[in-house]
Amino acid sequence: MKYIKSQMQQLIRDNKELHTRLKELKAEHGLEKNNALKALYHSEVADGGKYQLAYQALDQPKK
Repeated sequence: MKYIKSQMQQLIRDNKELHTRLKELKAEHGLEKNNALKALYHSEVADGGKYQLAYQALDQPKK
């Protein structure tokens, strides 16, 4: 699985908890949005993270 910015943005739009976590990361660590998105991906999505299945579902073609 690889990081795709547009998929990560869609996942955050669809999930209020992730959106809140993104804002917290930006504020706590002074990160720009792109860096905060990557940090959130690695902490919450990649390697069996809580949101991995939702992220992978965005990669599936629509029926």
